[in-house]
Amino acid sequence: MATVMLNGTPVSVGGRFPRIGDIAHSFMLVDIHLQDVPLSKFWGQRKLIAIVPSLDAAIGLAIARRLEALAYDIDNVVVMVVSVDTPYALSRIASTEGFRKIQLLSTLRGRDFHKDYGVMITDIPLSGLMTTALITLNVNDDVMYAELVSDMNSEPNYQEALAPLLPPQDL
Repeated sequence: MATVMLNGTPVSVGGRFPRIGDIAHSFMLVDIHLQDVPLSKFWGQRKLIAIVPSLDAAIGLAIARRLEALAYDIDNVVVMVVSVDTPYALSRIASTEGFRKIQLLSTLRGRDFHKDYGVMITDIPLSGLMTTALITLNVNDDVMYAELVSDMNSEPNYQEALAPLLPPQDL
C-alpha cells in the first residue's frame, strides 16, 4: 500500500501501481458518449494516461488543460484523462473547456481500474476516488514512465512523462 499527501495529511492508496517495464493492465472505461473504451482500442499507438481524482477538482482540471495544450505538440499519441466523474460531467467539462485532443474517460463501469493501476484511495472519506498519477505507454502497452504524484494537489512531471514519446534530440 502506498501513501500520498493531501493538504499535509497522509492518504492510503491501494492496488499495485505500474512500474517501468510492466505491461499495462487492460481496462474498460467509459467515454463522454457512454461508450465502453478498452485499452486495446489504442493498440499500436503510444499513450499518455493521466489519472485524477475529479475534473471538478482544481488539480484535475489543471492537468487536463495542460495535457490538452501539450497534445497538439506530440504525434501518434493518445492522451487520456481518467477520473471517477460521470460521463455526463466529463461531457460538460469537455464542452465548456473546448477539449478536442484529449480523451476524458470515466471509471463508471471500470472500477477495477482503481486497484489494477494502484490509484485506489482507501481512506474514508475519500475512498472511491483515485489519486493523481501519470503513465506513459509505448505502442505495445509497455510502461515507459509511471509517476504516482506524492501530493494529490500537485501536477505530475510532464517533461519526464513526455520524454519517451519525443524523438531524440541531435547534439
